[in-house]
Amino acid sequence: MDAPRSPDTDSHVTLLPCPQCDLVLSVTDPAPGEWVRCPRCRHPLARHTLHDQTSPALAVTALILLAVALTFPYIRFEKNGVGDQMGLLDAATQLAAFHHPALAVVVFATIVVLPACFLTALLWVHASLRRPAGPLPGTAALVRALPRWQPWMMADVFAIAALVSLIKIVGMAEVSLKPGFWAFTGFALALLITVQRLHPLALWAAPPRVPAGARPGLTAAAQSLVGCEQCGQLQALDGHRHCVRCGGRLHRRHPGSLQRTWALLVAATLCCFPAHLYPIMVTTSLGHTQPATIISGVLQFLQHGDWPIALIIFTASVLVPFGKIMALAWLCLAARRDAPLDMTAQMRLYRITEWVGRWSMIDVFVVAIVVALVRLGNLLSIDPGPGGLAFAAVVVLTMLAAFSFDPRLIWDRQPAPDPDAQPRDDNELDPLPRHS
Repeated sequence: MDAPRSPDTDSHVTLLPCPQCDLVLSVTDPAPGEWVRCPRCRHPLARHTLHDQTSPALAVTALILLAVALTFPYIRFEKNGVGDQMGLLDAATQLAAFHHPALAVVVFATIVVLPACFLTALLWVHASLRRPAGPLPGTAALVRALPRWQPWMMADVFAIAALVSLIKIVGMAEVSLKPGFWAFTGFALALLITVQRLHPLALWAAPPRVPAGARPGLTAAAQSLVGCEQCGQLQALDGHRHCVRCGGRLHRRHPGSLQRTWALLVAATLCCFPAHLYPIMVTTSLGHTQPATIISGVLQFLQHGDWPIALIIFTASVLVPFGKIMALAWLCLAARRDAPLDMTAQMRLYRITEWVGRWSMIDVFVVAIVVALVRLGNLLSIDPGPGGLAFAAVVVLTMLAAFSFDPRLIWDRQPAPDPDAQPRDDNELDPLPRHS
């Protein structure tokens, strides 16, 4: 198994299979400011990776800011001379105190544990790349794990949810932002930039070995080849279960992709009913209890004139989950159709569906924040409702459904590509944003 490499190796030409349409492409290292997209499905395949210390520096900065955010108070809340404050960890511990341990684990894992593990693993990988004696133990496994952790890190979503929470409770009492709030906002920004800079394929030893007879312009399956989704290594489809280069699991297509996706979509649909019918939070003010569902919360924002926040909550909590379920259901049906499809539209739908799902967690994080913050007894307090756990289940299940769907199944039903129509060098270069 090849070890990960430093990203400043010499330019080379190699064959890479597109992980989203299976087309084999002849790829050269892109120049600074460029990346390579698949000309068939527009999936980004390779990008120029600078040999610098920016990513490790950002990772260290993010970890320091996270430690500060966990140490200092996050937000303070005061009403009629009675006040309280919350720390970042209270967003999870208060949910556990109200008999929602599963929801507490989801919140704590997505905003603290996974980001911290991701940043620590990234530092380990960079230290391994610079080590003259060879890679550190476990580096290959961490390089494989990094892209899998990315979608589940939701510090940026939590930061947006904090702003929504402030708008929700600022009319109830006086709110002040503490050092933990600003530290976590900086952490979320540093984490986001660090993730944007990551390109896992560039961390593997180069060049990958090219199987005899492999040619660009045809799909890997048409050549009895399979491409490793972790490191891009093409290899013969001869029963090997693990990549000869990185040791990752090999699959011609995700096993049981459509069956798993349908099962997860059905489960998510069933969870939608309690998520929207049961209250997501219960507000107690001067002894009067008022449950609030997702829809009633949207209507409350509209009544107070906060229509931008109402639109954000309605989009993230209603339109996105239901739209994602319908979009994935359509893609599963399209994977069984032999009729020609507008594949540009299908791939755009798939990528939007894959990207947008995590933002539905805004409502769950809003509940976690206000429950931890508003604890003034009978004067004013907010408790979590059963709808919160059901809604979190909808978000997690739809995300799992998107990740289990294999878009190559749709391409398998489309006309085979003409290898003569593809130039020998299939690079399609696009400019990179400056921060990349």
